[in-house]
This record gives sequence, structure tokens and C-alpha cells, in this order.
Amino acid sequence: MKNISRIGYNIGTLLSIDNILRFAKKIEEKENTDSLWVPESWGREAFVSLGALSQVTKKVRLGTAIISIHSRTPATVAMGISTLDILSNNRSVLGLGVSTPALVENWHGIKFDNPVEKLSEYIHCVKMVMKGSKVMFNGKYYKINDFKILFKPPRDDPPVYTAAINKKMLDLSCELANGVLLYLRPKHELPKVVKYIKNKLPRKSNKKFEVCCAFITAVSDKDPDLARLRAAKTLAFYVAIGKYYNRFLLENGFEIEVENITEEYQKNGLSNVHNFISDKMLTSLTISGTKEECIKSLREFNESGISLPIIQINPVGNNPENSIRELISTF
Repeated sequence: MKNISRIGYNIGTLLSIDNILRFAKKIEEKENTDSLWVPESWGREAFVSLGALSQVTKKVRLGTAIISIHSRTPATVAMGISTLDILSNNRSVLGLGVSTPALVENWHGIKFDNPVEKLSEYIHCVKMVMKGSKVMFNGKYYKINDFKILFKPPRDDPPVYTAAINKKMLDLSCELANGVLLYLRPKHELPKVVKYIKNKLPRKSNKKFEVCCAFITAVSDKDPDLARLRAAKTLAFYVAIGKYYNRFLLENGFEIEVENITEEYQKNGLSNVHNFISDKMLTSLTISGTKEECIKSLREFNESGISLPIIQINPVGNNPENSIRELISTF
């Protein structure tokens, strides 16, 4: 993969902690490994996981992809990312997002409203805390009254990336963040959104802006159909429970698939929703199948103009270690 110089890896939620730590050690040895990313939903906690990864790696960046602004106060997140910087020697990347109404309201018990305004205030607040001085922030949603963090953060401006789907969130990312984290962007649509982002960035700014996109990935030369099934199940899960992904894909070429998945999920739950993922939808949104097919897909996605492709790991079969080895040898 000589033409893809930088690749990130999202460890997903299907690997054990032991799997993750061993994978991190192995993948860091590859020259084109840029970063490791930890998601957070209603399972493992992101900062603890990244703290562990910081102790078994030496050079790769370590990012949250993503943590919800509804799960912690801005001050708590500022403390978390500062502590991770200390542990990792300034390798942290703070990936923030607004999550989904189902998670925010049913898991965290917080009302989901005004996501763009809240994220804007949140980023401002976190950045002020990171400066190490006393903070007076009197926002509509977040407030800090004459407090400062007890230690001087190693960096006063660690990179902040934001998860974005719609244009309002993309615009906010271009204005306030150091990068954007895209997910579930169809192959035909990805070049359009990359162009939109680049046109939205301030013309006179010297700020380096990263356009990342994560791809559901499942690799198996032995059983490519099983790999495609694994990818289809993960994709269908996000379509079923993710309000914004559901709406976005409905409006971007997959109306029939999304409607069928939504109806099945509402009637019978998640068990069979993957059966409504078409071959077109799978190849347009995921990297799955044989090694050769996966390499070809990654190259096609990378041609969209993104600056960092991120492989979301989905182990195939009953032996995650074998699946991890195959994925490492592929990319």
C-alpha cells in the first residue's frame, strides 16, 4: 500500500482488552500507522482505554472517536485529555460528538436538544480550560465560575476533532476544530463532502485541518462472505440505531435499504436487520471481503481527498487473534 502513507485504526467494540493491547503493539511497528482511536457508547470508557494504550505504544497518536459531549462536563474532558497527554507524551487527539438521542436520553438521562449550539460552547469551554488560567465562562448550556485546572496542561491547544454528518456540524468543525471525523459516507458522496469542507475552511488560516473518515472493515481471504456478513451486521446496526446516519443515508442513495432496516428494527429488533443491506450499499460504505478487495476499496476511498483513512476493526470468525493478524498483514 505504497500510495497510502498514513492509516488510523479504530479498535471498535468487538475486541477484548487483551486483543486491543496486543494489536496496538503490533500495529505500531508498521511505518504507515498514524493513530489509534477508541470509540465510546455504552461499553468501555474511552480515557481509561487510551491510558492503557499509552503505556504499550510510543509514537502513534491516541484519539477518542468519539466521546459524547453529553457524557461529561467540558471541565472533566479537559482534565481527561490533559492527563492523557501526560501519560502519552502529548500524543492525544480529542474527538468530540453529540451522539444520538437514544443514547443521550436513555443511557445518560439528559435531554437531547440544540446539538450544534451545545458543541460550539463545549469546544470553547474545553479550550479555555486547557490554557491553564482561571476560566470565567457563562454560556447558555455550560458555565465555569472562576476556576482553573490544578496543574499546567502539557499543551494548551491539543487537537480537537469533531464528528460531523450534516452541513451545520461540518461548518462548525471548519470554524472551531482542528479536524473532522466522518463516518458512513458513501463512496460516491465522499469527494463532494471533502470539497465542501475545503471550501469552508478560512482562506487566510494557517491552521492544518485534518479530514478523517472511518470505514467499517472486515477482512478474510479464507471466508470473504463471512467478512462481508460481519461488515453488513455492523453497518445495519448503525443504520438502525443512529438517527442521523439513518436520515443521511436515506437521503443519499439508500432509501429502500434504510426504510426496510428501520421497519425491521422497529418490529423485531436488531437480529435480522443486516439482511436488508444490499451489495451496493455494502461496497459503497464498507471495506470488506478478501485482502485484495479490501486494499482496492481503501484505495478508492482514499482517492476522495481525505487526509486520514481510519480502519474500524471488525474481527471475522471465532478467533479474533487470527483476524487481527490478517488485518495487519493486509494494510
